[in-house]
Amino acid sequence: MQALHHWWTYPLLTLLGGVIGTYGTLIGAGGGIFLVPTLLLLYPQDSPNTIASISLAVVFFNAASGTVAYARMRRVDYQAGLLFAVATVPGAILGAYATSLLSRQLFDLIFSVLILSLAALIILRPTPRGQPMSLPRYALTRRFTDAKGVDYHYSFSTPRGVGLSFLIGWVSSMLGIGGGAFHVPVLVYLLHFPLHVATATSHFTLAIMSLIGSMTHVVMGDFTHGIRRTLALAVGVLVGAQLGALLSQRFRGITLIRILALGLVLFGIRLVIQALQH
Repeated sequence: MQALHHWWTYPLLTLLGGVIGTYGTLIGAGGGIFLVPTLLLLYPQDSPNTIASISLAVVFFNAASGTVAYARMRRVDYQAGLLFAVATVPGAILGAYATSLLSRQLFDLIFSVLILSLAALIILRPTPRGQPMSLPRYALTRRFTDAKGVDYHYSFSTPRGVGLSFLIGWVSSMLGIGGGAFHVPVLVYLLHFPLHVATATSHFTLAIMSLIGSMTHVVMGDFTHGIRRTLALAVGVLVGAQLGALLSQRFRGITLIRILALGLVLFGIRLVIQALQH
């Protein structure tokens, strides 16, 4: 596909941002897991640095907008979110620098393998397990009530959450996806968060992490060729994120997980094909 630089592509990018913002916020993924493969298909001549920097900046706008919406619903676990965000910062900075070491073909292959692996995990284990009978070591227990009066009570391992958040920050910043698509399954399957709390808290963590990663890309000069595309996409995701948060109240948790898995499979297969064609 040839480069898209005509003026009329910017309204289309805004529309794309709206769709990705809605879908990403609905599943708590921030949209980067779908925006990156879309940009890879639309702009095959761009470097991994440019693609990652555009996506990560758009993810920030999406996550910030979604966090505001989820905050009104009182579903954000701020204590856990801040803890995870601090853990992702070193990884996000290292990941932004690591992007420059990857060729475009290797970037495509790594990304496709990661999202197909994540999809397989979700498909093979679609129903999250309940809280373990015994509390994990160094557990942090959380209890709160959302705006609809739903009570949430759960505990998670602090060391495990911090360690996994660091890895997510590194990988997601390197690929420009923000990390929500990885953080939500980790919170649900490994840390035993309620799914609706996981999606909201993931957005809060994602907003902080993607801001740090984007600032690193700015310092590196990766926004030289992507600022206008970033702004066009950002307008769309700011609106789409609000819609996605509202729609999340109409879906059961297992439905959100299946929607996430379906999108990952479709994008992963398409990226494998593109990488092998180089």
